[in-house]
Parts: sequence; C-alpha cells; structure tokens
Amino acid sequence: MHNRFTITITGSECGLKQYNLNKIIKSILFYSALFLLLLITVLVGSVLYLNYSVEKSEAKKAKIDKAYKSLQAKNKELSSAIEKTQKELERKQTQLQEVATSLSEIEELIGLKPTENMTLAQRVDLTKLSSENIAAMLEFIPNGSPVKYEGITSKYGWRVHPTLKKREFHPGSDMRAKYGTPVHATAEGVVEYAGLHRRSGYGKLVIIDNNYGFKTYFGHLSKIKVKAGQIVKKGDVIALSGNSGLSNGPHLHYEVRFIARPLNPYWFIKWNVNNFNEIFQKEKKVPWQSLIATISKIKLAKKQALAQPSSQSDQKSKEK
Repeated sequence: MHNRFTITITGSECGLKQYNLNKIIKSILFYSALFLLLLITVLVGSVLYLNYSVEKSEAKKAKIDKAYKSLQAKNKELSSAIEKTQKELERKQTQLQEVATSLSEIEELIGLKPTENMTLAQRVDLTKLSSENIAAMLEFIPNGSPVKYEGITSKYGWRVHPTLKKREFHPGSDMRAKYGTPVHATAEGVVEYAGLHRRSGYGKLVIIDNNYGFKTYFGHLSKIKVKAGQIVKKGDVIALSGNSGLSNGPHLHYEVRFIARPLNPYWFIKWNVNNFNEIFQKEKKVPWQSLIATISKIKLAKKQALAQPSSQSDQKSKEK
C-alpha cells in the first residue's frame, strides 16, 4: 500500500471515482514537469540570449557599416587626391620636358655640349642664363640702336665706297640719321678715343672700350660730348650725328668689334630682351659659352662679397 497512491475524481454523472497510481509514476510525472519547466526556462533564456546577440550583432553591423562608409569616403578622397597628384605630376613632367627642350636649344645656340650623365639641374647651372645674367649682358655688351632707328643706308660687308668709288670691306653699318641727331652709348664702357680721326676717314670719332673684349665705334659725328677716359653708361648721349670725314651725307657710321675683329652691327642693333637667344645663332664669332660663364662667375663673386660683411657682423655678434 505504501508504493501506491489514490486519485479521486468526482463527477455529476459518474459520481465518485478513485484511481490508485504507483509512486514511480508519480515521480515520472514530477520530473517530467520539472524537465518541461527547465526546458521552457532554457528556451526562454536562449531566445533572450539570441535576441541580445542579434541586437549586439546589429549594433556591430551598424558600426561596421559606418566605418565602411567612412572608409569609402576616405578612399574616394584618396583616389581624388591620387588623380589630382597624377595630373599635377603629368603637368610638371610636361613643363620639365619643355624646360629640357628650351635648355637644349640654348645649349645648341651657345655651342654647349653637356655630357650624358649630367642632370638637368647641372645643365641649367652650367648655362647660367638667369634673368640677372641677361640683364648684365644687355648692360655690358653692345645692344640696341645708338640713334633712333630709321634704317640702314649701307650694310656691313663688301661694297663700293660712295666717296672713293672703289670696292672695299665696310666694317660697320651706316645708319640713317639727320644732322645733329643724339648718339647714345649702346653699352657701359670707358671712352678710349674722342676726337677727329683723319687717317681713317671717320672724321669726328668716338671709340668706347666696352666690357669683355667688345668695342663700339661712332663715326662721322658733328659734335662730341665725351672725353677720353670718361666712363659712360648705356643710354648716355656721347655725341651728335653729322657728316665729318669721308662722308657723302649726314648719317652715323656704327661698328661693333670683338677683340679687334669687326662684327655685323645689325644683329646687335636689333638685339634686346625679347629676342635674347637669337644673337647666339646670328653671331658665331663670339665665344658665348665662355662669356656667359665669366659673367656668371663675376655675378656670383659680387653676391658673395655683398653677403660677406653681414656674415662677419653676425659672427661678431655671436662672439659677443
């Protein structure tokens, strides 16, 4: 009797009914109910955990999506920057190529032959055609017209002399100029000669010893305004044009010489900053390469000399 228990069921139709169950069945039912409750608890916990995991995953996904969008934006910016840099690099390469081409033209004009292993910077440094050097060359080497340019009546070269009526070499250019036209120095220099020169037929003549082996001659003058030994600057009025000496009419006889050799003055009359490189091709009797190198060294020496006093004062200040 101890291993059994009774279940009583009361109904209106069937009346009172009793059922006797074994305790083992009771235990099975108890543990089944307990297991079911535990299962439900586990399931509910799993659902809650899964829900939490999903929410956490969604938060991570949202964070990743945000980071991905930020990365995409940065990647787009980087791509744009790379594209811009590439275009700028191509533009610089084009400019560099243009510079190299221009440099080659300058090297060819002045007869410079760089070695194959020289860099572009070394080639640029070698030519030394800076704006300062250009200004120096146009200041010290004859250039421009000594009178208001009205044309040339007799060119440089062989001709029949208009007075002597014999064929001879004409070492200058006869420039059209009315009597008394101001004559200007075409470069800085020292007046070597100023006076009447009967032996040559130039009449009243001014010779200016310019820099770097150049000399300029101004003949057939009516009046001379400078004296021998006087220093003149480019543009200074040195005389008035005239008809002195062996001349058949008022004009200016103008010569440019380099180390006593006459050059065609026309190229120097037309030479200016706008056509600076043309002279190297037109006039081959001048060693332009060494001339440019010399001017560059002089300019550099002047810069160093000007910078030296300030350097010495700075050194003295440090010593104090």
